[in-house]
Amino acid sequence: MRTADAKGIRQSVELGHREIVHVDGGADPGSPERRRAYLAAMRKHDLSDHIRVIPGQHTEDAGVAAANTLLAEDRLPTAVLAGNDRCAIGLMDVFTRAHVDVPGDISIVGYDDSHLAQLSRIDLTTVRQDTEGLARRTVQFAIGRLEDEDLVPQDFVIDPHLVVRGTTGPAQS
Repeated sequence: MRTADAKGIRQSVELGHREIVHVDGGADPGSPERRRAYLAAMRKHDLSDHIRVIPGQHTEDAGVAAANTLLAEDRLPTAVLAGNDRCAIGLMDVFTRAHVDVPGDISIVGYDDSHLAQLSRIDLTTVRQDTEGLARRTVQFAIGRLEDEDLVPQDFVIDPHLVVRGTTGPAQS
């Protein structure tokens, strides 16, 4: 399985963002693919000089740590792509407590479209995967493998969908 997530970068670039940081999910599932997608999308939009990956995990604590790292610097990026929604919520919590306006001062994009992302107080822009499609393809392969032991696993692309909510906006000049 591969995911082709460049949608968060594309939307950020369309909103005028150039300083787009990725908070990585470390060794957590899906993280290598999301990291590669971030790097490829940044290069595609001629933003190689602005590539920055902050090590993290798919936890609120990782988002908190990343936000504290960014707040300790002279200048914030204009957008952050979190490894997942939990990490994004940790980022949002620290920025809100530090009186950083999301999305006015910084845009945040999560990944997973979790139930928390949909809560009105969070209202997180996020990338949704077609989990039903993934499950269907997985079951089809498992059944096929039971019927034919020689069936070779295949990669397939699940096209993610960007769900725009209240945590992204135009970059500030």
